[in-house]
Amino acid sequence: MYSRIFFVFALSALLFAINSCKSSPTKTETTSSATSVTAPTAEAGVREARILAEQVYAFGYPLVIMDVTKDMMTHSAMATESAAPLNQFVHKKTSPDDSTTDVASPNADTLYSSAWLDLSNGPVVLSLPDLGNRYYLMQMMSAWTDVFANPGSRTTGNGKIDFVVTGPNWHGTVPVGLQQIKAPTNDVWIIGRTQTNGPRDYDKVHALQQKYTLIPLSSWGQTYVPPSDVRVKEGVNMTQTPVDQVEALSGLDFFTRMAESMKRNPPTDQDGLMLEKMKRIGLVPGRSFDAAKLSPDLRAALNEGAIAALNKIINAAKNPKSEKSGGWAYNFDRGRYGTNYSNRATVAKTELGASLPQDTTYARAAYDSRARRLNGKNNYVIHFAKGKLPPVEAFWSVTMYNDKFAFVKNPLNKYAVGSNGPLVFNKDGSLTLFVQYQPPAKRYLANWLPTPQGNFALTARFYWPKKEILNRSWRMPGVQQIEQPLPQKQLSQNETFP
Repeated sequence: MYSRIFFVFALSALLFAINSCKSSPTKTETTSSATSVTAPTAEAGVREARILAEQVYAFGYPLVIMDVTKDMMTHSAMATESAAPLNQFVHKKTSPDDSTTDVASPNADTLYSSAWLDLSNGPVVLSLPDLGNRYYLMQMMSAWTDVFANPGSRTTGNGKIDFVVTGPNWHGTVPVGLQQIKAPTNDVWIIGRTQTNGPRDYDKVHALQQKYTLIPLSSWGQTYVPPSDVRVKEGVNMTQTPVDQVEALSGLDFFTRMAESMKRNPPTDQDGLMLEKMKRIGLVPGRSFDAAKLSPDLRAALNEGAIAALNKIINAAKNPKSEKSGGWAYNFDRGRYGTNYSNRATVAKTELGASLPQDTTYARAAYDSRARRLNGKNNYVIHFAKGKLPPVEAFWSVTMYNDKFAFVKNPLNKYAVGSNGPLVFNKDGSLTLFVQYQPPAKRYLANWLPTPQGNFALTARFYWPKKEILNRSWRMPGVQQIEQPLPQKQLSQNETFP
């Protein structure tokens, strides 16, 4: 379950490309729903309450998703590889492989380190070691899913460094030697990514992960051992994903949980207009939500508004906005959202944990350069002309997924190809990647990305992209089908390549 939560944002890798997904079940109307304190009892007031509830639900959807995710990922008395208490890291020791089925569109390029901070009791110090030439990112997200800080290779460099992360109500003095990061909310999700060059490189990454530390500022400079007997919160649903849990809530229950989370994580100054709308349906930051004071008609209206908002989020997730070129789909509107609450809600559903495009940009393809569905009965090439490789400061990769969003079993246990591994260039300096079921000539095995026998999709990842990617002047070359279908011969793990 932890893996499904931690990598839930990766599911969009195929949603953007395929433009279709199985919609979540819509809520069933209940007699209890969200509320209005000042709304009149006339029919016009009920209609207004329904509209306001729809807008407020979309506004609060990311906050409630994050709250449920936090509860699930911190449901442990001590730090393990799958969960950890607040203010402690979880370190993934390996990447998923083709036997993994609970991770959607997994990443083969980095190992993850994750932590949920609770700053309500004081600041927390994040210490990072010298990472040499290895790319890394320590993305920090507010409870509303905005990336407010992103220490890492691109922004703060790879040298040893200590940060103190402070909450919105802290007004103390920052000790000498610490760099302050001001968090807009008391709940903070750190999503760390450390470059790995395959399983042989894991030990080196593990050594670095062990040097990523979180210490309360009150214990800074002292010997500190993270607690290993933390009391676990009762009543946490560990069987359903956060999205499924949130979307099963009635409007009443949703707004109740939203109000409780806002006590720790109030909206920002830019949300002034939405705050006024919230007040008109009985939601005030810092206060509990009491639907009992509302009439049955208002409760029903607010529930209807919540259902309408959820259906819009589901439809937006099924048809994600993207920029398309040569069969590839790009999305640059991630990580920071301002007052674009509808986009923020859609990303929270499909891509929770999304980084800023300046740190990682993605391109997804489920169709070739002539708009035909990618399928393993055909073979394809991706050809980069000389001097036209992906322009990045760190590295790039292209990853293969089957129609279940999982890695593809193949004789080399190879799920991605890119600049981290050995590549064979053509005599003219160009590069050709072979995307096909059967292996190419032996000398080109390094450039082979094995496909399944059925439909598949690709995700290209650009770590620390240069301006040519961000300003759209460089695009991935289209996936070109070679017009000779391959024989359907099943490879075995013991295949001897030509």
